[in-house]
Amino acid sequence: MPSASSSSSLTRCAALLLSTALITLPAVAETTPEQDELTLGFIKLTDMAPLAIAAEKGFFEDEGLFVTLEAQSNWKVLLDRTISGEIDGAMMLAGQPLAASIGYGTAGEVITPVALDLNGNAITVANAVWEEMKPHVTMGADGKPAHPISAAALKPVVEARAEAGEAFNLGMVFPVSTHNYELRYWLAAGGIHPGFYEAGDVAGQTGGDVLISVTPPPQMPATLEAGTILGYAVGEPWNQAAVKKGIGVPVIADADIFAKNPEKVFGLTRAFAEANPNTTIALTKALIRAGMWLDASPENRLEAVEILSRPEYVGADKAVIANSMTGTFEYEAGDIRPAADFNLFFRENATFPYYSDAVWTLTQMRRWGQIAEAKPDAWYDETAKRVYRPDLYKTAAEALIAQGLAKAEDFDFDADGYREATSAFIDGVSFDGTQPNAYIDSLKIGLKASQTPADAAVN
Repeated sequence: MPSASSSSSLTRCAALLLSTALITLPAVAETTPEQDELTLGFIKLTDMAPLAIAAEKGFFEDEGLFVTLEAQSNWKVLLDRTISGEIDGAMMLAGQPLAASIGYGTAGEVITPVALDLNGNAITVANAVWEEMKPHVTMGADGKPAHPISAAALKPVVEARAEAGEAFNLGMVFPVSTHNYELRYWLAAGGIHPGFYEAGDVAGQTGGDVLISVTPPPQMPATLEAGTILGYAVGEPWNQAAVKKGIGVPVIADADIFAKNPEKVFGLTRAFAEANPNTTIALTKALIRAGMWLDASPENRLEAVEILSRPEYVGADKAVIANSMTGTFEYEAGDIRPAADFNLFFRENATFPYYSDAVWTLTQMRRWGQIAEAKPDAWYDETAKRVYRPDLYKTAAEALIAQGLAKAEDFDFDADGYREATSAFIDGVSFDGTQPNAYIDSLKIGLKASQTPADAAVN
């Protein structure tokens, strides 16, 4: 049975159950999965680690689940196959369940009962671009660049290319990826307009100083080396791969753009969760345990590096994966710096599906025109609660505590599902998830109020 302290923590979550359209949850004694053979999708990135660890450490089996993990060719295929039922669930970009549920791109009712990680990305530029940036970068007393590096150092490089009639092409992984929004946030904070999405411009390049397009993560280093793009935003190991190949320099990690930013989540269709409530809770329990294991010790991270290096998972060199997974990150070759929070899998409530994380993603969709019309604050709240499911997370966590597999103090269940307001952004702007429109209007570059890309003043 949960302790008195765990009961108190769990009571604080009661409001979540009242504010969400509930899936019928299993009774404590009825925990047998309705569907025990499952296929889950992933993309070859290090933050697929919770899925690999849940499989390799027997956490899925502990829940009576027999899971096949299947790499997908790209994010669109992964989402489409989840919605169609070809696979049962998947590691997803934080924006994918939200975009699907509001009908942006592939439409479908997708929910997330558990987040997979926070942070985990970086922005890399080609060597030639870095050399052009360096005169505009502040140097520390040790002669190395002072971090975080502002995109203001990139602005004169972009302007010089424009004067020469050259486009400045950048890559990111998917239109509704956190990578896209982080890249755009960094650029805008440095005075570079990343462009708007509008009807007829699904690439989001209208009015932009740069041209941002989609490049699949594993192809980014080769595309950079070929000169097709001059930089990119991606997860690991593809930034560190550019360092190892000697073709690019990561200039900023996403934790320095937005600390503890939402990254990957576990997504499955609402229909699957409604038909298989026990299975959904079992999956959530296994993934919470995987996150706990990953953040439990440096030794576990080293073991995870070996597992992820296997061809069936990420299939990259162990040394490259270790650069970010074990508490450090390499910028220029040899410039290795501490980065304890580069990947957060459980610490800082990384697995909790906060409504505010969903709202932030939606604000960026609105800021850049993917949401074409202004929405009231209530719409952001309602959309977040339709997709992010802390009620399911709470049920899974409560079961782990009751089984002695977790402690009440392992969790910081939030009373209303919103993180506290934060200004942990590179530009210092404050974000309060309960006031999305005020936040949108406070950002210097981007759509305001009822603006559309056609009538917005391009700064």
